[in-house]
Amino acid sequence: MENIIKIRLHEGLDRAELFGNMDKNLISLKDALKVDIIQRDNELVIKGEDTGKAETVINELIGIIDSGENLDSQKVSYVISLVEKGLSYKDGNIDRDIICYTHMGKPLKPKTLGQKAYVNAIRNKDIVFGIGPAGTGKTYIAVAMAVTAYKKKQVQKIILTRPAVEAGERLGFLPGDLQEKVDPYLRPLYDALYDVLGRDSAMRLKEKEVIEIVPLAYMRGRTLDNSFIILDEAQNTTKEQMKMSLTRMGFGSKLIVTGDITQIDLPRGKRSGLVEAAKVLKNIDDIGFCYLKDVDVVRHQLVRKIIGAYERYYRENPGEDEWN
Repeated sequence: MENIIKIRLHEGLDRAELFGNMDKNLISLKDALKVDIIQRDNELVIKGEDTGKAETVINELIGIIDSGENLDSQKVSYVISLVEKGLSYKDGNIDRDIICYTHMGKPLKPKTLGQKAYVNAIRNKDIVFGIGPAGTGKTYIAVAMAVTAYKKKQVQKIILTRPAVEAGERLGFLPGDLQEKVDPYLRPLYDALYDVLGRDSAMRLKEKEVIEIVPLAYMRGRTLDNSFIILDEAQNTTKEQMKMSLTRMGFGSKLIVTGDITQIDLPRGKRSGLVEAAKVLKNIDDIGFCYLKDVDVVRHQLVRKIIGAYERYYRENPGEDEWN
Protein backbone atom coordinates (compact mmCIF):
# COMPACT_ATOMS: atom_id res chain seq x y z
CA MET A 1 0.00 0.00 0.00
CA GLU A 2 1.33 3.41 -0.98
CA ASN A 3 1.80 5.91 1.85
CA ILE A 4 1.97 9.69 1.56
CA ILE A 5 3.97 11.94 3.91
CA LYS A 6 4.40 15.71 3.71
CA ILE A 7 7.43 17.54 5.11
CA ARG A 8 7.26 21.30 5.53
CA LEU A 9 10.48 23.15 4.68
CA HIS A 10 11.18 26.06 7.01
CA GLU A 11 12.11 29.50 5.73
CA GLY A 12 15.84 30.08 5.54
CA LEU A 13 16.63 26.48 4.62
CA ASP A 14 19.15 26.26 1.80
CA ARG A 15 17.08 24.13 -0.55
CA ALA A 16 19.80 24.02 -3.20
CA GLU A 17 22.07 22.31 -0.67
CA LEU A 18 19.31 19.96 0.48
CA PHE A 19 18.29 18.93 -3.03
CA GLY A 20 21.83 18.88 -4.44
CA ASN A 21 23.04 19.88 -7.88
CA MET A 22 20.39 18.88 -10.43
CA ASP A 23 18.41 17.35 -7.50
CA LYS A 24 21.15 14.73 -7.09
CA ASN A 25 20.47 14.22 -3.37
CA LEU A 26 16.77 13.65 -3.88
CA ILE A 27 17.47 11.27 -6.76
CA SER A 28 19.83 9.24 -4.53
CA LEU A 29 17.13 9.04 -1.87
CA LYS A 30 14.45 8.05 -4.36
CA ASP A 31 16.64 5.32 -5.87
CA ALA A 32 17.70 3.90 -2.50
CA LEU A 33 14.28 3.75 -0.85
CA LYS A 34 12.08 3.40 -3.96
CA VAL A 35 9.92 6.43 -3.24
CA ASP A 36 8.71 9.42 -5.22
CA ILE A 37 9.50 12.91 -3.92
CA ILE A 38 7.64 15.94 -5.22
CA GLN A 39 8.26 19.56 -4.27
CA ARG A 40 5.18 21.71 -3.79
CA ASP A 41 5.63 25.28 -2.57
CA ASN A 42 7.15 25.00 0.92
CA GLU A 43 6.84 21.27 1.33
CA LEU A 44 8.04 17.93 0.04
CA VAL A 45 5.52 15.19 -0.70
CA ILE A 46 6.86 11.64 -0.34
CA LYS A 47 4.97 8.73 -1.87
CA GLY A 48 5.78 5.03 -1.67
CA GLU A 49 6.03 2.09 0.68
CA ASP A 50 9.10 3.22 2.66
CA THR A 51 8.05 6.81 3.26
CA GLY A 52 8.94 6.65 6.97
CA LYS A 53 12.63 6.08 6.29
CA ALA A 54 12.63 8.71 3.56
CA GLU A 55 11.12 11.21 5.99
CA THR A 56 13.78 10.36 8.57
CA VAL A 57 16.57 10.85 6.02
CA ILE A 58 15.25 14.24 4.90
CA ASN A 59 14.85 15.44 8.49
CA GLU A 60 18.41 14.35 9.26
CA LEU A 61 19.72 16.13 6.16
CA ILE A 62 17.87 19.28 7.18
CA GLY A 63 19.40 18.98 10.66
CA ILE A 64 22.88 18.69 9.17
CA ILE A 65 22.37 21.86 7.11
CA ASP A 66 20.88 23.76 10.07
CA SER A 67 23.88 22.82 12.23
CA GLY A 68 26.23 24.47 9.73
CA GLU A 69 27.79 21.25 8.42
CA ASN A 70 28.59 20.89 4.76
CA LEU A 71 26.21 18.49 2.99
CA ASP A 72 27.76 16.64 0.07
CA SER A 73 26.69 13.57 -1.87
CA GLN A 74 28.96 11.31 0.16
CA LYS A 75 27.34 12.40 3.42
CA VAL A 76 23.87 12.01 1.91
CA SER A 77 24.71 8.45 0.91
CA TYR A 78 26.04 7.74 4.38
CA VAL A 79 22.92 9.09 6.12
CA ILE A 80 20.73 6.93 3.87
CA SER A 81 22.84 3.87 4.76
CA LEU A 82 22.53 4.61 8.48
CA VAL A 83 18.75 5.07 8.36
CA GLU A 84 18.39 1.83 6.42
CA LYS A 85 20.18 0.10 9.33
CA GLY A 86 18.01 1.84 11.94
CA LEU A 87 20.79 4.22 13.03
CA SER A 88 21.00 8.01 13.19
CA TYR A 89 23.76 10.37 12.07
CA LYS A 90 22.96 12.91 14.78
CA ASP A 91 23.52 10.40 17.59
CA GLY A 92 27.26 10.42 17.00
CA ASN A 93 27.98 14.18 17.12
CA ILE A 94 30.55 13.27 14.48
CA ASP A 95 31.24 16.72 13.08
CA ARG A 96 32.17 18.17 16.49
CA ASP A 97 35.09 15.79 17.06
CA ILE A 98 38.29 17.26 15.62
CA ILE A 99 41.29 14.92 15.65
CA CYS A 100 43.80 17.53 14.50
CA TYR A 101 44.43 20.11 11.77
CA THR A 102 46.43 19.40 8.62
CA HIS A 103 49.41 21.51 7.64
CA MET A 104 46.94 23.44 5.43
CA GLY A 105 44.74 24.23 8.42
CA LYS A 106 41.97 21.81 7.46
CA PRO A 107 40.28 20.10 10.43
CA LEU A 108 40.43 16.33 10.37
CA LYS A 109 37.30 14.69 11.78
CA PRO A 110 35.82 11.21 11.82
CA LYS A 111 33.25 11.04 9.03
CA THR A 112 31.24 8.02 10.17
CA LEU A 113 30.04 6.46 13.41
CA GLY A 114 32.49 3.60 12.86
CA GLN A 115 35.38 6.04 12.47
CA LYS A 116 34.32 7.89 15.62
CA ALA A 117 34.31 4.63 17.60
CA TYR A 118 37.77 3.90 16.18
CA VAL A 119 39.07 7.32 17.28
CA ASN A 120 37.61 6.88 20.78
CA ALA A 121 39.20 3.42 21.09
CA ILE A 122 42.62 4.83 20.15
CA ARG A 123 42.22 7.56 22.76
CA ASN A 124 41.25 5.13 25.51
CA LYS A 125 43.29 1.95 24.89
CA ASP A 126 46.98 1.25 24.38
CA ILE A 127 46.46 -1.44 21.73
CA VAL A 128 43.73 -1.07 19.09
CA PHE A 129 42.96 -3.21 16.05
CA GLY A 130 41.27 -1.35 13.19
CA ILE A 131 39.90 -4.00 10.85
CA GLY A 132 37.87 -3.19 7.76
CA PRO A 133 37.78 -2.78 3.99
CA ALA A 134 39.70 -0.33 1.85
CA GLY A 135 38.62 3.29 2.07
CA THR A 136 37.44 3.29 5.69
CA GLY A 137 40.29 5.55 6.86
CA LYS A 138 42.03 2.98 9.08
CA THR A 139 45.58 4.09 8.32
CA TYR A 140 44.87 7.78 7.81
CA ILE A 141 43.09 8.16 11.15
CA ALA A 142 45.84 6.23 12.93
CA VAL A 143 48.50 8.54 11.46
CA ALA A 144 46.48 11.64 12.43
CA MET A 145 46.13 10.31 15.99
CA ALA A 146 49.88 9.60 16.11
CA VAL A 147 50.75 13.14 15.04
CA THR A 148 48.31 14.53 17.62
CA ALA A 149 49.88 12.43 20.38
CA TYR A 150 53.37 13.65 19.39
CA LYS A 151 52.33 17.30 19.31
CA LYS A 152 50.78 16.92 22.77
CA LYS A 153 54.08 15.37 23.98
CA GLN A 154 52.30 12.14 24.89
CA VAL A 155 54.93 10.19 22.91
CA GLN A 156 58.46 10.92 21.75
CA LYS A 157 58.49 8.89 18.52
CA ILE A 158 56.16 7.79 15.75
CA ILE A 159 56.93 4.44 14.16
CA LEU A 160 55.07 3.36 11.02
CA THR A 161 55.61 -0.14 9.71
CA ARG A 162 54.07 -2.67 7.36
CA PRO A 163 55.09 -6.00 5.84
CA ALA A 164 56.44 -5.92 2.29
CA VAL A 165 54.74 -9.19 1.41
CA GLU A 166 53.82 -8.15 -2.11
CA ALA A 167 57.51 -7.88 -3.01
CA GLY A 168 58.27 -11.55 -2.40
CA GLU A 169 61.17 -12.78 -4.49
CA ARG A 170 60.91 -9.74 -6.74
CA LEU A 171 62.44 -7.45 -4.09
CA GLY A 172 65.99 -8.19 -5.19
CA PHE A 173 65.24 -7.13 -8.74
CA LEU A 174 64.10 -3.64 -7.79
CA PRO A 175 66.66 -0.84 -8.30
CA GLY A 176 68.45 0.93 -5.45
CA ASP A 177 69.52 0.03 -1.93
CA LEU A 178 67.32 -1.85 0.54
CA GLN A 179 65.47 1.26 1.73
CA GLU A 180 64.73 2.27 -1.85
CA LYS A 181 63.52 -1.24 -2.61
CA VAL A 182 60.95 -1.29 0.21
CA ASP A 183 59.85 2.37 0.01
CA PRO A 184 57.17 1.67 -2.65
CA TYR A 185 55.44 -0.67 -0.19
CA LEU A 186 55.51 2.03 2.50
CA ARG A 187 54.12 4.74 0.21
CA PRO A 188 50.60 4.83 1.72
CA LEU A 189 52.16 5.65 5.09
CA TYR A 190 54.22 8.45 3.57
CA ASP A 191 51.13 9.85 1.81
CA ALA A 192 49.09 9.99 5.02
CA LEU A 193 51.97 11.55 6.93
CA TYR A 194 52.61 14.20 4.27
CA ASP A 195 48.93 15.13 4.18
CA VAL A 196 48.76 15.68 7.94
CA LEU A 197 52.17 17.23 8.63
CA GLY A 198 53.26 18.51 5.23
CA ARG A 199 56.16 16.98 3.33
CA ASP A 200 58.88 19.30 4.66
CA SER A 201 57.90 18.92 8.32
CA ALA A 202 57.55 15.16 7.96
CA MET A 203 60.97 14.84 6.31
CA ARG A 204 62.62 16.96 9.03
CA LEU A 205 61.14 14.75 11.74
CA LYS A 206 62.21 11.67 9.79
CA GLU A 207 65.78 12.97 9.53
CA LYS A 208 65.79 13.50 13.31
CA GLU A 209 64.49 9.93 13.68
CA VAL A 210 61.43 11.22 15.51
CA ILE A 211 59.45 9.48 12.76
CA GLU A 212 60.51 6.07 11.48
CA ILE A 213 58.90 4.44 8.44
CA VAL A 214 60.30 0.94 8.20
CA PRO A 215 59.50 -2.55 6.94
CA LEU A 216 58.21 -4.91 9.60
CA ALA A 217 61.40 -7.00 9.45
CA TYR A 218 63.30 -4.07 10.97
CA MET A 219 61.24 -4.29 14.18
CA ARG A 220 62.64 -7.58 15.47
CA GLY A 221 64.64 -7.33 18.70
CA ARG A 222 63.56 -3.77 19.55
CA THR A 223 61.74 -2.48 22.63
CA LEU A 224 59.86 0.71 21.88
CA ASP A 225 59.24 3.05 24.82
CA ASN A 226 57.21 6.28 24.60
CA SER A 227 56.29 5.55 20.99
CA PHE A 228 53.16 5.61 18.86
CA ILE A 229 53.44 2.50 16.68
CA ILE A 230 51.26 1.79 13.65
CA LEU A 231 51.36 -1.65 12.05
CA ASP A 232 49.64 -1.26 8.69
CA GLU A 233 48.45 -4.00 6.28
CA ALA A 234 48.57 -6.44 9.20
CA GLN A 235 46.55 -9.03 7.30
CA ASN A 236 49.83 -9.82 5.52
CA THR A 237 51.72 -10.67 8.71
CA THR A 238 52.32 -14.28 9.65
CA LYS A 239 51.30 -15.37 13.13
CA GLU A 240 54.97 -15.19 14.19
CA GLN A 241 55.34 -11.64 12.84
CA MET A 242 52.16 -10.52 14.57
CA LYS A 243 53.28 -11.90 17.93
CA MET A 244 56.68 -10.24 17.45
CA SER A 245 55.03 -6.90 16.65
CA LEU A 246 52.67 -6.98 19.62
CA THR A 247 55.53 -7.66 22.01
CA ARG A 248 57.65 -4.68 20.86
CA MET A 249 55.67 -2.29 23.08
CA GLY A 250 57.53 -0.65 25.91
CA PHE A 251 56.42 1.76 28.62
CA GLY A 252 54.34 4.77 27.57
CA SER A 253 53.66 3.38 24.10
CA LYS A 254 50.54 2.89 22.01
CA LEU A 255 50.12 0.35 19.19
CA ILE A 256 47.54 0.55 16.40
CA VAL A 257 47.16 -2.46 14.10
CA THR A 258 45.25 -1.97 10.84
CA GLY A 259 44.26 -4.45 8.19
CA ASP A 260 41.69 -5.85 5.78
CA ILE A 261 41.15 -9.60 6.09
CA THR A 262 39.64 -9.71 2.60
CA GLN A 263 42.96 -8.67 1.02
CA ILE A 264 45.44 -11.25 2.30
CA ASP A 265 48.48 -11.61 0.02
CA LEU A 266 50.30 -14.32 1.96
CA PRO A 267 51.34 -17.49 0.11
CA ARG A 268 48.74 -20.24 0.14
CA GLY A 269 48.98 -22.24 3.35
CA LYS A 270 50.28 -19.30 5.44
CA ARG A 271 47.78 -18.18 8.07
CA SER A 272 47.27 -14.46 8.60
CA GLY A 273 48.55 -13.15 11.93
CA LEU A 274 45.72 -10.62 11.99
CA VAL A 275 43.04 -13.29 11.67
CA GLU A 276 44.64 -15.31 14.47
CA ALA A 277 45.17 -12.28 16.75
CA ALA A 278 41.51 -11.29 16.45
CA LYS A 279 40.58 -14.72 17.83
CA VAL A 280 43.33 -15.07 20.46
CA LEU A 281 43.10 -11.58 21.97
CA LYS A 282 39.37 -10.84 21.70
CA ASN A 283 38.72 -11.33 25.43
CA ILE A 284 41.45 -9.00 26.71
CA ASP A 285 39.60 -5.91 27.93
CA ASP A 286 42.53 -3.54 27.51
CA ILE A 287 42.77 -4.27 23.79
CA GLY A 288 40.26 -2.58 21.48
CA PHE A 289 38.85 -4.15 18.33
CA CYS A 290 37.08 -1.83 15.87
CA TYR A 291 35.43 -3.47 12.88
CA LEU A 292 34.75 -0.91 10.17
CA LYS A 293 32.15 -1.81 7.54
CA ASP A 294 31.30 -0.87 3.99
CA VAL A 295 29.07 1.89 5.39
CA ASP A 296 32.26 3.52 6.75
CA VAL A 297 33.91 3.81 3.32
CA VAL A 298 34.73 7.45 2.62
CA ARG A 299 35.99 7.08 -0.93
CA HIS A 300 33.91 7.16 -4.10
CA GLN A 301 30.39 5.79 -3.57
CA LEU A 302 31.14 2.97 -6.02
CA VAL A 303 33.82 1.65 -3.63
CA ARG A 304 31.13 0.99 -1.02
CA LYS A 305 28.97 -0.78 -3.59
CA ILE A 306 31.90 -2.90 -4.81
CA ILE A 307 32.76 -3.98 -1.26
CA GLY A 308 29.12 -4.79 -0.55
CA ALA A 309 28.90 -6.87 -3.73
CA TYR A 310 31.96 -8.91 -2.77
CA GLU A 311 30.64 -9.49 0.76
CA ARG A 312 27.30 -10.71 -0.59
CA TYR A 313 29.02 -12.98 -3.11
CA TYR A 314 31.16 -14.72 -0.50
CA ARG A 315 28.23 -15.06 1.89
CA GLU A 316 26.29 -16.81 -0.86
CA ASN A 317 29.32 -18.86 -1.99
CA PRO A 318 31.17 -19.72 1.26
CA GLY A 319 33.21 -22.44 -0.39
CA GLU A 320 35.04 -19.83 -2.47
CA ASP A 321 35.95 -17.60 0.48
CA GLU A 322 39.63 -18.20 1.19
CA TRP A 323 39.64 -16.12 4.37
CA ASN A 324 37.19 -18.12 6.52
